[in-house]
Amino acid sequence: MNTADRAPLIAIAMLAARADGRTDSAEQAAVDAVVAKMGSPDVSKLAAQVAAGGLRVSDLAARLSDEEARHTAYDGALAICNADGPANPAEQAFLDELRGALDLEPVVAEVHTGSPPPGALDEIILQQAILTGALEILPDRLANIAILPLQLRMVYQIGQHHGQRLDVNQVKDLAATLGLGVAAQGLEGVVMDLVGGVARGLLGGLAAGATRVASGAAITFAATYALGHVADQYYAQGRRLSREDLARLFAQFKEDAKTLYPKVRGQIEQRSGTLNLQSLLAGLRL
Repeated sequence: MNTADRAPLIAIAMLAARADGRTDSAEQAAVDAVVAKMGSPDVSKLAAQVAAGGLRVSDLAARLSDEEARHTAYDGALAICNADGPANPAEQAFLDELRGALDLEPVVAEVHTGSPPPGALDEIILQQAILTGALEILPDRLANIAILPLQLRMVYQIGQHHGQRLDVNQVKDLAATLGLGVAAQGLEGVVMDLVGGVARGLLGGLAAGATRVASGAAITFAATYALGHVADQYYAQGRRLSREDLARLFAQFKEDAKTLYPKVRGQIEQRSGTLNLQSLLAGLRL
């Protein structure tokens, strides 16, 4: 990538995180990933310019060198706007503005459906896996309780991406097939307050699994990563995958995550050091 693209790409990512007037921990994690990938030395200056309102989307878009950089800018912004759940109206308005400034066709962006392109969906799954792994490092025991709502929200978002509404029985079957358990009495009351109505029907399928996999950053990272990609396959293929296929895919993606973990371990540790648990818990709504 052209080194001249780094600063505008990072600035666009920062603007995306602030599109609705607030930047939560999941969005900040996604921005941090963009910064780590770009390796730009201008982060503090860019952050100050963004905070002061001194950077405009149209100007930043005009600075990008080619079509690849423009697509990278949009995919990154889309992943950030979806990092804390499906893009809200303010975030969708930002994405609309960005798409226009980048001169991208609507078929590439798919803003109004809230449906990210494949690369952006992969990034969303990765960021959620990093975030749940980071929660494992925190000393506060409440951090483990946040893992379940994050996983639930991720599955909900993936279902939306594929144009399907989350069905309680479907997700329970998916969870049971993946060995995530069927009982959640210990966490149910707390999780209800955090994630609201949709999660209520899912607790029987996933909460016990969250308590079991929450035994270390690497294990939780792998479980969340595998869950996200299996859910993607499950919904993409119209829920026609057999239990054997789902179990095989879950094992396969967990192995992939084990290989990936050393490459993102630094990001997980860094993210853990900047997490605001109370802010994260307050923002966990489906």
